[in-house]
Amino acid sequence: MYSAVHCVGRRKPEVVHPKLVTHLSSDFATFLVPAVDDVFIALGTTIKVAGSQQAFRAIDFDAVVALATSARAAGAKRIGIVSAMGADAKSAVFYNRVKGEMEDAVSQLGYDSTVFARPSVLAGDREALDQPSRRGEKLALVAMALFKPLVPANYRVIAAADVAAALVNAVKAGKPGRQVLLSGEMQSN
Repeated sequence: MYSAVHCVGRRKPEVVHPKLVTHLSSDFATFLVPAVDDVFIALGTTIKVAGSQQAFRAIDFDAVVALATSARAAGAKRIGIVSAMGADAKSAVFYNRVKGEMEDAVSQLGYDSTVFARPSVLAGDREALDQPSRRGEKLALVAMALFKPLVPANYRVIAAADVAAALVNAVKAGKPGRQVLLSGEMQSN
C-alpha cells in the first residue's frame, strides 16, 4: 500500500484522490522527484506527434532517463517503465532502438528492481487523454479483435489498464535485477 502517489505531467490529471499529489512540469529533464520508494514511468510519444526523430528521442529517451535518474537520487529502489514491444538498442528501426537504449540506460542506474513492460498495440481512449486519434491503430484494433484466436498472445491488443496492473504487481513483487514483461504475460484474458 502506498501512502502517496506523486504524478508528474504537463497537465493536471482528471483523477482526484486524497493520496494523489500532482506536480506540473513542462521540463522533465530538470524535475526533481521527491523522496519515493517506487517509480512508474509511462511517458512516451510517437515520431509523428513529436514532429521529428530528435523530438521523439527527447521524450522517449532523455525525459524518461532523466526522471529515472532523479527518482534514483531521491531514494527510489524499484522502477517500472512502459517501454515497447521490440525494444532493442541494436534495432535497425529507430523507434525500437531508442526504446532499447532507454532500457539499457535505466538498467545502469542501480535500482534494486527494474521492470520494463513491453506491450503490443494499446487499447484505450486516447481522445480522453487529449492524444490524437490514430486511424491505422483503430484499424489494427478491429482486425486484431476479429482474429484474436489466431494471434499469438504477445501480439494481441492489450488494454492500458492491464499493462498498468501488471507493471504495478511486478514492481511491488520487487524481483531483483532487470525484468521484462511481454504483452502476453500482461493480458488479463
